[in-house]
Amino acid sequence: MKHLYKILFIWALICSHFQLNAQELQVLTSGNKTSIRGLSVVDNNIVWASGSNGMVARSVDAGKNFNWIQVPNFEKKDFRDIEAFDSNTAIIMCITEPAFILKTIDGGKNWRTVFFDSTKGMFLDAMYFKDEKNGVVIGDPINNKPFIATTQDAGETWTTSLNFNSNSLKEGEAFFASSGTNIQLFKNNTIYVSGGTSSNLYLNEQQLELPIIQGIQSTGANSISIIKNKAIIVGGDFTKDSTTTQNCVLVNLKTLKVTTPKTPPSGYRSCVTFIHKNKVIACGLNGIDLSEDEGMNWKKISSEGFHVVQKAKKGNAIFLAGSKGRIAKLIL
Repeated sequence: MKHLYKILFIWALICSHFQLNAQELQVLTSGNKTSIRGLSVVDNNIVWASGSNGMVARSVDAGKNFNWIQVPNFEKKDFRDIEAFDSNTAIIMCITEPAFILKTIDGGKNWRTVFFDSTKGMFLDAMYFKDEKNGVVIGDPINNKPFIATTQDAGETWTTSLNFNSNSLKEGEAFFASSGTNIQLFKNNTIYVSGGTSSNLYLNEQQLELPIIQGIQSTGANSISIIKNKAIIVGGDFTKDSTTTQNCVLVNLKTLKVTTPKTPPSGYRSCVTFIHKNKVIACGLNGIDLSEDEGMNWKKISSEGFHVVQKAKKGNAIFLAGSKGRIAKLIL
């Protein structure tokens, strides 16, 4: 019997070692001064990223090589989000006043303006496309109303609204431009999350207060990911990146029932995304967490900090991006 226990113990150690090494983080590019918060993974080979200093990165070989592009006349601008459709077509979002949205159809060689707004206080936060035609962009509130612009022609033209819903945001409530993932188009609904002095989920005309830490400018919900009728929302306080208090909630979008994880992510998280119906990944300044039970329990798998994580729209590749031009690939 003692011999059997010894065999089982050794086997458990081997299995544990295998599980730890089954997750491999490959840093593909780093070292420049660009802070990357925009990331779009078309398939297992085509990856686009965008960030500060007017920079855009593009790979067509699964990240083995990246072509870095500094968009002319935008050298001092910050492209906080990007949506790519193939190796040639992508849309980038320039956040602050004046706000721009640019589009390329030749792999980034040329860019043209498809949206421009010089309204005082304009600050775009995130962009989302549910398919190649239909997209939405959200900006910080103007006169306490969220700025929303939508497109139905692949970003060629945009329709704006400052009265998208009847809910006014509270003073100090806004949106984070941390990873371009605080808004989604789901079925016939536009869903987005806020932070700051108040943190809420907005589902068309409905408003749901979130049990995520809030009250000051650095707190609140940063990112939402949806599969079927399940939403996972992450955030926290980016000035206290290791605090696990109130940094994640799960929402049933059918019943609007809110659940908090049994084991939360291990700190502030700026981005979350479903990579399988049960498997979810989140990243932030102090590392990467993985859940294999729909967000109820999280395990830290890396202490490498990233701003954004995305799974391939067509495929299973997972890429992350962050400060100093770092782009990485995660093998699970």
